[in-house]
Amino acid sequence: MTAMHRTALKLSAILWITWGLVHILAGLIVIPADASGGFQAIADAVDPALLQYDYAPAVGAILNQHGWNLLWGGAVTVIGAVFIWQVNLTAIWVTAMVGGLLDLGYLVFVDLPGFVKFFPGTLMTIVSASAIVLSFWVWWSLRSRPTTEN
Repeated sequence: MTAMHRTALKLSAILWITWGLVHILAGLIVIPADASGGFQAIADAVDPALLQYDYAPAVGAILNQHGWNLLWGGAVTVIGAVFIWQVNLTAIWVTAMVGGLLDLGYLVFVDLPGFVKFFPGTLMTIVSASAIVLSFWVWWSLRSRPTTEN
């Protein structure tokens, strides 16, 4: 493993920690909020008045589940980032699956339709995509390199 590979993994870990902490915070904001406040926190490009409504308790429960998923997904990526920093190649896959798949759903259903502002939402999608590209580049280059046996 070269110094460039180690640097790329450290940068990927920093990006995942950033992404994870933002998502932990988002979960901590959404879970205690009422449904209107939770939707307003997530869909920040939508006029808040359009999201103000007396939602059924089931809608609030589903939003709390989403907040929980933000929270645990963020925590898993922070833990994964620690392992990526320590050059654990399995952590690259686990962290990319958790953070990447959570962000893919966000991109398709929330970001692309225009319900959110660039910061923090779209920027966090760019952060996770960059972390995935950097770490997978290292994984692929190490995988395709011939090994020498002693």
